[in-house]
Amino acid sequence: MAGGLVALLDDVAVLARAAAASIDDIGAAAGRASMKAAGVVVDDTAVTPQYVHGLNAERELPIIRKIALGSLRNKLLIILPAILLLSQFLPWLLTPILMIGGAYLCYEGAEKIWHRVSGHAEAHATVEDALPDEKTIVSGAVRTDFILSAEIMVISLNEVAGEAFWSRAIILVVVAVGITVLVYGVVGLIVKMDDVGLSLSQRAGKRVAAFGRGLVKAMPKLLSALTVVGTAAMLWVGGHIILVGTEELGWHGLYDVVHHLEEAAHDATGALGGVVGWLVNTLASALLGLVVGALVVLVMNLTVHRDKSGAGAH
Repeated sequence: MAGGLVALLDDVAVLARAAAASIDDIGAAAGRASMKAAGVVVDDTAVTPQYVHGLNAERELPIIRKIALGSLRNKLLIILPAILLLSQFLPWLLTPILMIGGAYLCYEGAEKIWHRVSGHAEAHATVEDALPDEKTIVSGAVRTDFILSAEIMVISLNEVAGEAFWSRAIILVVVAVGITVLVYGVVGLIVKMDDVGLSLSQRAGKRVAAFGRGLVKAMPKLLSALTVVGTAAMLWVGGHIILVGTEELGWHGLYDVVHHLEEAAHDATGALGGVVGWLVNTLASALLGLVVGALVVLVMNLTVHRDKSGAGAH
């Protein structure tokens, strides 16, 4: 009896060590996958604050919470099952689907630029525009987040493609939850920093109070800058998805041109070659995104938007 119990405890210990090793492997793989997606995570963090820019302070965190929950639903209930099934049975469909999503991001970015340049937004400004409907804000943010989340999850999937199916699923769940908490935690901190500054400005210490006042003055500028960065990020990420997608589909010309420009910049700038090469690739992706986005904006204005304005006139 005692021998059997000892053998059972040994088996339990072996299983526990195996489980711990598996958890370590999953954690390490999730970390690698998250690092690969870091560029898109930064873009996601830059894009989101623009959706609460200019809103009343008490509406900011509730809206961010709703966007975060929408993002998590996107990742866990739609994107994760879809990419796991596609990668298992129809892997060739992942690239075209991502490219369609990239084109949507390009459209979002180009449309914002068009509204700013044309003055369209100001011409149609109303009281309702000044106080956006919360449901509209959240749904728009979640739609944009869907594309960024899909890119994050596919990048992460590519990093763990060699793992077994269920290991891939668990790793991607860890990545989805971890990145969502990170992104929207940072976004929440960014949009509430003015409140922190206001609180500090009322403290007794002169230096602390001065720092708080400086923070309050700086935050509107930071949020405005993030709006610009977010728009640029849409063009960059969307353009890069399309650029890489053309290469994966066998249309090598465009990708080769950008790659040669990147290598030339890298070789010509010595120690700064890596940074300069990355900037060249980023700029080329953003320009491609702007061109694609502008074409989609043109098509939309000639079709869908024209039909809506015509219906409104009647």
